[in-house]
Amino acid sequence: MCGIAGLWSPNNRRMPCPQQLRAMAGAIGHRGPDAEGVWVDERAGVGLAHRRLSIVDLAGGDQPLWNEDESVVVVFNGEIYNYPALRRELEAKGHVFRTHSDTEVLVHLYEEEGQDLVGRLRGMFAFALWDCRNQELLLARDRLGLKPLYVYRDDAKLLFGSELKAILVCPGIDRTLDLEAVEDYFCYGVIAGERSIFRRIRKLPPGHTLLVSARDWDAAPRRYWQYRPSVDRTRSVNDWKETIAAKIDETVQVHRLADVPIGAFLSGGVDSSVIVATLARLSGGSLKTFSIGFGEERFSELPYAREVARRFGCEHIEEIVTPEAAKSLDDLVRFYDEPFADSSAIPTMHVSRLASRHVKVVLSGDGGDEAFGGYSRYAHDLHEAAWRRRIPGWARKRVLAPLARRWPKSDWLPRPLRAKTRLTNLSLPPAEAYANTLAWRRSADRRRLLAKGVVEQLNGYRPEQVVCEHYLLGSQDDELACMIAADIGVLLPDDFLTKVDRASMAFGLEVRPPLVDHELLELTGQIPSEFKVRNDETKWIFKEIYRDQLPSTVTTRAKQGFEIPVDAWLRGPLADVFESTVLDPANRACDFLDQAEARRLYQSHRRGSGRHGNLLWSLLIFARWADEYLTTSTTTVGV
Repeated sequence: MCGIAGLWSPNNRRMPCPQQLRAMAGAIGHRGPDAEGVWVDERAGVGLAHRRLSIVDLAGGDQPLWNEDESVVVVFNGEIYNYPALRRELEAKGHVFRTHSDTEVLVHLYEEEGQDLVGRLRGMFAFALWDCRNQELLLARDRLGLKPLYVYRDDAKLLFGSELKAILVCPGIDRTLDLEAVEDYFCYGVIAGERSIFRRIRKLPPGHTLLVSARDWDAAPRRYWQYRPSVDRTRSVNDWKETIAAKIDETVQVHRLADVPIGAFLSGGVDSSVIVATLARLSGGSLKTFSIGFGEERFSELPYAREVARRFGCEHIEEIVTPEAAKSLDDLVRFYDEPFADSSAIPTMHVSRLASRHVKVVLSGDGGDEAFGGYSRYAHDLHEAAWRRRIPGWARKRVLAPLARRWPKSDWLPRPLRAKTRLTNLSLPPAEAYANTLAWRRSADRRRLLAKGVVEQLNGYRPEQVVCEHYLLGSQDDELACMIAADIGVLLPDDFLTKVDRASMAFGLEVRPPLVDHELLELTGQIPSEFKVRNDETKWIFKEIYRDQLPSTVTTRAKQGFEIPVDAWLRGPLADVFESTVLDPANRACDFLDQAEARRLYQSHRRGSGRHGNLLWSLLIFARWADEYLTTSTTTVGV
């Protein structure tokens, strides 16, 4: 695991120099504390930079790496789990390897297959490859978006980096804010899709490559993979159990590839417990596991994590996160670069820091909910879908829609009792209803929160569209498959995987989630939905497979989110921080927010007449980010 950066200016008006590339690499030095490499071709106007976290081939894997005749050079972030087999195939064709690194496979495989090499790779990756003969730059990102890659392009230059800060450190960067990204943020708590918070800087989407040459400078990214569920009803439940168990064993085994010791995150939930159980069995030795808990008992899963660790003989290491930890938001703002409101980033950073003191690599349970239908909202929305099918379209449009608009909000109630949300979802088409489910705040409420000038520039922009597009990749007679497709296409890469990447790499730790392996997800996409959610029990078939291996307290209890007690903390220990940041009229966030609305929501939350913890947290993060990243002299706004 590493960090990469680079730039290309084909007309040489902005010649790359080693000093600038070292500055770009230095900005992401936390991603690779073990080594730094810089390469410049002044004639081509191109330069690559790399920061290394040594996991495979500790002695010989420094980058950039070349092919035999040095006509192809690459910088790489990630792990290629099938590289031993690819290496044997390439050596049989006459390719000569200088190292034992998985990275070197890329340059030789490119010689054979060009940009189609990505279809042969199994792993998590982002890389930049320069073809000296053809004067082309190839950028690529893994199928699910485990590893990040940002790209800046104007008429004179292209820059890229694993994090925004690698680009922002360069002079002459257009920092115009993307107001549509701002609304994305207040809709989902993250910035979804290709956008970044800065209009000129884009994410290379998951499952895409970008091949740029001087003659095709404005080339668009090319998709090479997309998750598309396709149900297979020819197998019995027992066949599925055997197939899934064997595939999980195989997937965990390939994720063990490393020349350093491996540990595991252990939350006490089903997903991480299955990974620990499988890893402990396959490794046959003592396994270090890491957990984070809270003083507030309702939010802490430590007792369950301890029980799992004892059962499998793990060396268990844990830590308590207190409100004092969340008061210091500087690390979160610095390492995430963009506004990022998933409050579980705080404990994820703490468990990453804890694990990094003992190991360089951990396996995690991320992706289990998407693979096997684990979110409680799935069961709830399936009930809504059943009701929607029974109600005539005219009634949903002419009766339910007006009623939903007039119905009072009841945010303090559990979701099943919030009639406004249910009425709204029943009145909408299925894709829009699920986008409404995922939204933190509905359109009209978001617009009240944003400053008037921002709203005027947004016109009719709808953040919900990106969810709808992915939802429609599933079969329209299988609502659960559609919901999972939307989550895998939007929330998984832009929220959950981003959270883990930044939190872990901030402390030089590599996190590998076997349940996000693309081969496993392609398999689970074939499982009939009635085996995933059965009689309102989520993740049914997954629990059935491991019910006898795990403690019953793990497989029978309700799902618990990995999040901080944000509602209580904003009424208590974080109240002063919120007031001095969000409600400070001098804060740059005031250019984008209606501060009167923010104050009204805050006061309602403090009184207990409303429950706005997640929204207030997003305001707090945005205001702290604005303090750090926005200056009057360098930032404008736009759509």
